[in-house]
Amino acid sequence: MKTLIEIHALQNFAPSNLNRDDTGAPKDALFGGTRRARVSSQCSKRAVREYFKEQNKAWVANRTKRIVDELTKRVAPKLKDEKGFSEENLLKAIEVAVSSLGSNKKVKVDKERKTDVLLFLSPKEIDSLEGVIAESYSDLLKAKPSDEVVKSLNDAIDGENRSRLSVDVALFGRMLAVMPEKNQNAACQVAHAISTHSVEREFDFYTAVDDLKPEDTAGADMMGTVEFNSACFYRYAVVDWDKLVKNLQGGDTELAANGLRAFLEGFVVAEPTGKQNTFAAHNPPEFIAVSVRRNTGPRNLANAYETAIRVKKDESLTKESATRLSAKAVALDKLYGTPCNSRYAVSEDVFGKKFEAKGLGSQVDSISKVIDWALGEVSKKEK
Repeated sequence: MKTLIEIHALQNFAPSNLNRDDTGAPKDALFGGTRRARVSSQCSKRAVREYFKEQNKAWVANRTKRIVDELTKRVAPKLKDEKGFSEENLLKAIEVAVSSLGSNKKVKVDKERKTDVLLFLSPKEIDSLEGVIAESYSDLLKAKPSDEVVKSLNDAIDGENRSRLSVDVALFGRMLAVMPEKNQNAACQVAHAISTHSVEREFDFYTAVDDLKPEDTAGADMMGTVEFNSACFYRYAVVDWDKLVKNLQGGDTELAANGLRAFLEGFVVAEPTGKQNTFAAHNPPEFIAVSVRRNTGPRNLANAYETAIRVKKDESLTKESATRLSAKAVALDKLYGTPCNSRYAVSEDVFGKKFEAKGLGSQVDSISKVIDWALGEVSKKEK
């Protein structure tokens, strides 16, 4: 029985530039015929991965071209007392080891000791590579290492057994072009966040003055502009529980549950860092809903905002967005004959005590209780 955990969030940000395009402007998109503010899914996922680091560093893989330097730092203390050891020989051995990785094609190492591709490796996979290199040091000093050592090096990176995968790789997946058999299909999908209303780009003109210039000198010593916007975002993500369990050591439900909890918490509290020193737009979501649905497809409710919201004076964008979201959920459940199995939490100063989002289940009084409920629903399936 397929189980999907979906999270919907409404988050109203003050003036900000959270996620920039190649010109430095806030990202945006056309939706429903009007211009909307946008935060990319990649940006959102990175914010969650940074949150994971605070919870448990072992849950987060490293995306890097500098694996040679990392392995050199790790292996050197293990071999420094070996006969004939030298830093030059160690570096040679590790470059040979890294250049032995790959099945589709081999990884290449340049003069700066960087690989030609970004390798996305979990902490346990790097530990395993470290162990193989330390054990096979003398073999790696040869012009061509043995087939057995090359196999051990490639086996250090998980393929089908998944015993060393980190939580973030299990959730978000990875692609290794040099060894496609090590690719991992994601258990989680994250949508680009879009504003529930139309937006216009605005410009902040700034100047700076040289503090040490003579007092009789007028004028600014630097000036420029920063683009920004302000928007109420609809954010959505879905986790395939069965895929997550399968991705994590082939069935570790305890680790999967801990990872799911951290993901849901991180999705709520983690925020993009773009230009925050300039704008300090630390505005948490004030509407969170989680749905646990079985034997049905995922359901992004962004079409609730196909027609951009326009609020009247003294009306709340967030509250009107939640009303639209609930109505869309009701309409789709009726259309497809699916039951509602959701819980939501709101900020009472915005929504009041009588607000109801019937399409998203019943209200609880905190986000932590919404997440506790979702984990409880998932555990029912396991029993």
